[in-house]
Formats: sequence, C-alpha cells, structure tokens
Amino acid sequence: MHPAPSIILFTALSGLGFGLLAFLCLGYPDVTGWVAVVFFGFGFALAGGGLIASTFHLGHPERAMKAFTQWRTSWLSREGWLAVITLAVTGLYAAAVVFTGTKIVPLGWLGAALCLGTVYATSMIYAQLKSIPRWHHWSTSAMFLLLALSGGALLSGTVSAAIVLILAAGLMQVFAWTTGDSRLRDSGSDIASATGLGAIGKVTAFEPPHSGGNYLTHEMVFVVARKHAMKLRVIALGLGFAVPIFLLLLPFNHVLAVLAIAAHLAGLFVLRWLFFAEAEHVVGLYYGKR
Repeated sequence: MHPAPSIILFTALSGLGFGLLAFLCLGYPDVTGWVAVVFFGFGFALAGGGLIASTFHLGHPERAMKAFTQWRTSWLSREGWLAVITLAVTGLYAAAVVFTGTKIVPLGWLGAALCLGTVYATSMIYAQLKSIPRWHHWSTSAMFLLLALSGGALLSGTVSAAIVLILAAGLMQVFAWTTGDSRLRDSGSDIASATGLGAIGKVTAFEPPHSGGNYLTHEMVFVVARKHAMKLRVIALGLGFAVPIFLLLLPFNHVLAVLAIAAHLAGLFVLRWLFFAEAEHVVGLYYGKR
C-alpha cells in the first residue's frame, strides 16, 4: 500500500503516546506536580497529535465525525470511541495527580487498560483485512502492542522494562517479516482468482486493465524493491531496537536516554513505512503487479 506520511505519523505517534500514558497510569515514573504535567502533557500530545494526523489522509476530513456512528462493524469507529474514552479517563487520572497529588489506583488501571485497548483497536483496522494477507495475522496486533509498550517504557524511563520489551518487539518484528513474506503466496490468490478466469485455463496478463492510474493503483498497489526492503529492515532493526538496548545497558545518564529515544523513534518511522510499503493488496494481482 501507499505509505502516506499522515498514516505513518498516526500509527507511530499515537502508539507511543498511549504506551507512555499506560505506564504513567500505572505509576511509572512516580511523578507529581509540574513534573507530572510534563510527562502527561507529552503523552497526550503524542496520542492526540497522532490521531489528528490520521485525519489528513481522509478525502473529506470534515466528515470524520461520521466514523463514530459505525462502531458496530468498524474497527476504525471503535478505535475513535476508545481513544476519546481513554483520553478522558487518563485525563481525570492526570488531573488528580497534578492538582491533588492523589493517585486513584483503580482509575489508573482502567486508564492503562484502555490505552492498550485503543492500540489494539488501531491494529485491528489492519489485521482484519483479508485482502492483505501480510497483515491478516495475529502478529500485526502483537507488534502494535509491543511497540506501544516498549516505547512507553522507554519514554517513561522504566529502563529494565524497556530493555525487555524492546527486545521482545524486535524478535516479534523479525517473526512478522519472515512469516509475512510468504503469506500472499500461501493464501492461494493469484491472477487467475483476481480476474475470475481461472476456470478457463492458465491466466497471464496480456496488458494492464487500463493505461492510466486510478485510486486503487495509487493507494493499494505500491511495490518496493526487495533489495531496498532488506536494507530498510536492517536500518529499522538497528535504530529501533539494537541501538536503544545498547544505550540502555550503559550506565544511565540523560544524554544517552535522549539518544535511545531518538534512535527508537527513527527506527519506528522506518518500520511503519515498511509496514505499509510491503503490504501486498490482492488487487495488485489484477493489475499484474504481484
């Protein structure tokens, strides 16, 4: 699929924001007063900024509110509702911490659970799509959750948890890549099933369905060269996982912490670009692009 910058920002920043808010709601780090304002403010800015960025990919952003009416059938709608509820609950928890120094533990647990629920709903927007076999797998949701938790642990300064979670996310990403590369082939979809002409005999593409581009070819048929994808995977693994773990294993100081966060964020953007660029929509078979 076309890796639009707005969707990359949305999936990367909102996951980090909700991950940080989850740790803050669980009391990590144990902050109050103005320090709490900074941490919670950063979490809300990331989560809210990511959600706002997603609207720039809509053809009619002014109609975004209509998405809330489809919660019975749409994971996008469920994500919207969960995001609003989560920000409200975590906002109440944050207000109690900032203004009264009181940590309402049950409210914090609820807020943390809602943060993870929102990230899960975001992942299901993609994992539910049978038309993209690479995404239609439990590892998609696992990766979204692990990246949110590892990023949240890193931003909250929970070093031990961050090392474990970043390592787990890196291993899960390798698993998602190695199993996802063959998922389109193993799905049984090919140009014969895409055109519906398989009963006639062997089907090959004589020429494209039409000479010009359209919405489907622009949004759903993005092809990244294998050699470039492999280079980007190595960069993503290095920046997103290896470098942060190495820096966190060194004696702690704030400069190294900032560098670890910067490296992880850079790697996360590469991962998200690959997530969309490598998504092989079956409609590409119809256009002879797979």
